[in-house]
Amino acid sequence: MKTAIVSGVGPIDGLGAQLCVRIAKEGLHVLVAGRTQSKLDAVADLIKDQVGSAEAVVADATDEVATKELFARAGDNLDLAIYNTGNNTPGRIIDMDADFFANSWRVCCFGGFLFGREAVRQFIATQRGGTLLFTGASASLRGRANFGAFNSSKGALRNLAQAMAKEYAQDGVHVGHVVVDGPIAGEKIKRGLPEYAEQLGEDGMISIDGIVDGFVYLYRQPPQAWTFELDVRTAKEKW
Repeated sequence: MKTAIVSGVGPIDGLGAQLCVRIAKEGLHVLVAGRTQSKLDAVADLIKDQVGSAEAVVADATDEVATKELFARAGDNLDLAIYNTGNNTPGRIIDMDADFFANSWRVCCFGGFLFGREAVRQFIATQRGGTLLFTGASASLRGRANFGAFNSSKGALRNLAQAMAKEYAQDGVHVGHVVVDGPIAGEKIKRGLPEYAEQLGEDGMISIDGIVDGFVYLYRQPPQAWTFELDVRTAKEKW
């Protein structure tokens, strides 16, 4: 059975978890990776009970040893790796301390480097290639006031992903980047910011299923027609 890794998995009604569920439906064994054991177990158990094969793996995306161990668990059947780990670090630049800025970069970009490097190493070692996908945001494309740390970190991740796409295509590695431009209709916003979610309404939040469709589309593309980047937003989003 082919194997997939999804890093950055949280609650079941979230993008990371729903990526895992859909990928399992595609017939892959999924390593459900993130920081919180209980959340990972809930997603893995759901998959095993209803749709396919999965296992939960606690792994800090910014830890090189943990990332290497995660990919070692995937074995030689790795076919798909998704880096969905990220953070949202708002604030005015003059008010930020160095650790705050550095942590934003470590999670968004440095973790993406560790994850992407190990994925490519494994794809090349098996000589079968594979697909490596990164979750981006509107911050990947432009700077915005009060989000200097996040903008720079996500922009750096996008540049890294594009460099990897050009560097390893000849080795059969398809690298893609999905720009999620706007709030996602998931648990984080619906439970964490209920008034904002109500103000937006369902039509003002991006469908998780729609985002997942984009990832699966990239994964299924033949090498004669690879796409590097997709952007996903609602019809109401100003961009």
